[in-house]
Amino acid sequence: MFANELLDTYKKTKNYVQDKQIAADLELSQQKICNIRNGRRQLTDAEAIFLAENSNIEPHEALIYLAADRATTKKAQKLWADITAKLSSQGFSGLTLGFTGFLALSLYSIQCALCTLC
Repeated sequence: MFANELLDTYKKTKNYVQDKQIAADLELSQQKICNIRNGRRQLTDAEAIFLAENSNIEPHEALIYLAADRATTKKAQKLWADITAKLSSQGFSGLTLGFTGFLALSLYSIQCALCTLC
C-alpha cells in the first residue's frame, strides 16, 4: 500500500520515531494515522501532497499511487498497474516498479484464493 510507503518516507525524512509526530504535522489524530496504515482510511489528496512535498517525492507521483491504492475492483487495479508500468517505461521513478509488482502479486493472490474456493 503506497500510503504506508509515503508515511514511512516522510517519517524517515523528518527523523521521526513515532506516527504521532506525523499525525501532529498533518493535524490528524493518531487513530486516523493508524486507520490509514491498516487500510481502513485513505490519505486525502492534500495529505498526500503535503507528505510528498516534504519527502522529496514528486507530488504527481504520489497522487497517481494514491489513486491506484483506491482502486477496488480487479479491473481498476489492472488498469492502474498498466498505467504505472507505462509511466515506468517512460522514466517515472523507481517506486512505480514496486507498486506494479505489488498489484500483480495482489491480483495473483486473489485469483489463487478464488480458485481454491471453487
